[in-house]
Amino acid sequence: MSEIRSINPYNAELIHSYKEHTSQEIESIIKQANHRFKQWRETSFSHRTECMMAAAAELKAGKEGYAKTISAEMGKPISQAIAEIEKCAWVCEYYASHAEEQLAEETVSTDAHSSYVRYEPMGIVLAVMPWNYPFWQVFRFAAPALMAGNIGLLKHASNVFGSALNIEKVFRKAGFPEHCFTTLKVSSDKVKAIIENPRVRAVTLTGSGPAGAAVAEVAGANIKKTVLELGGNNALIVMNDCELEATLDTCVNARYQNTGQSCIAGKRLLVQEDIARDFIPKLVERVKNLKSGDPMDKDTYIGTLAREDLAEELENQVQNSLAMGAKLETGGKRDGAFYQPTVVSHVTPEMPMFKEETFGPALSITIFKTAQEAIELSNNSRYGLGVSVFSKNIKDVKKLIPQFDEGAVFINELVKSDPRLPFGGVKESGYGRELSKHGIREFTNRKTVYINK
Repeated sequence: MSEIRSINPYNAELIHSYKEHTSQEIESIIKQANHRFKQWRETSFSHRTECMMAAAAELKAGKEGYAKTISAEMGKPISQAIAEIEKCAWVCEYYASHAEEQLAEETVSTDAHSSYVRYEPMGIVLAVMPWNYPFWQVFRFAAPALMAGNIGLLKHASNVFGSALNIEKVFRKAGFPEHCFTTLKVSSDKVKAIIENPRVRAVTLTGSGPAGAAVAEVAGANIKKTVLELGGNNALIVMNDCELEATLDTCVNARYQNTGQSCIAGKRLLVQEDIARDFIPKLVERVKNLKSGDPMDKDTYIGTLAREDLAEELENQVQNSLAMGAKLETGGKRDGAFYQPTVVSHVTPEMPMFKEETFGPALSITIFKTAQEAIELSNNSRYGLGVSVFSKNIKDVKKLIPQFDEGAVFINELVKSDPRLPFGGVKESGYGRELSKHGIREFTNRKTVYINK
């Protein structure tokens, strides 16, 4: 039986070793989950609401401990890890309060005496989740799935199994019946067989493009529903008439929170020519003042990347862009899994920092002259998760919204996920939507009912 080791990226110490589930254990877990589904789907919304509100309460009560595991496993600064746990409590409360109305029968006027649409649970939903938001990525799937009457099966990233087991503990302590939500301690090579298991009805994945393509291929071959939330290369478009100080603060937060390890981070800063001379030096000064250090220190804003190979990849993207003519404004040095907060200007579309997703604390800057040029630069990407536009002229910016090939457009704000709004992308950023009523309906059978006398 193989073991999976979890290593603290800040100090390289072993956190824990986990024995992988065997094929027989996986089969047993899936059978038990399927049996639980037949019972869970019949429970009332009031009962599910009670359990989900209890999960929110448990998250709030245990947030310090859960956050410490996150910080140890993947290097997130502890204050940001606590905020992540609090956001998970929010999504639990949101669906506890709204799931029943979101899944209510919809009457449709037809030639029938009565016709309507029912939203019914599908069964076991496998979630293949990443390490960068080890609680939030899971809860934004799990809260709606469980409230809809589905069963959750989690294959988490191997470096955050401690967080995965903590999530299972949250649901167990909240009163969810056994096998409503289960963590599979398996490596990626076991995912194909799990998807192929006839009891597993759907798959949701947040992760890289190659991982999404692999999961979609297997699920497609087995005619199973998928939702994919993949990479992003979001642009931050700064217009001449922006509110300067507020825009600076938002752009820094958009790029560097979670040490830049976010699919929806603003990665390509596009600055209009007339404001660039004033904007860029102020931005660089703010980045220089970001506090790096021990993720367990509550004053730390920049922690470590989750693994050293990720820091090496980011270093290569920066260095290759510099070799092609970009200019280093600050940062650019690596120490193990730590990478300095970095700003690189004079970045052009053929450079790695523009055309590739940079997953870490490095921001590229490109200058534009007109709004139309900014749109073209923003759309010059194989990704389409979101874009932020900063301007006081809301009326004119709203006219530009249809031209962006994105899943979301945020004006004077960073792109972020909110339980009340659908979240997801287009192009190589994936398909389907999480959150809001759109997210909870993704893994339901939209059953048409037609009745004549």
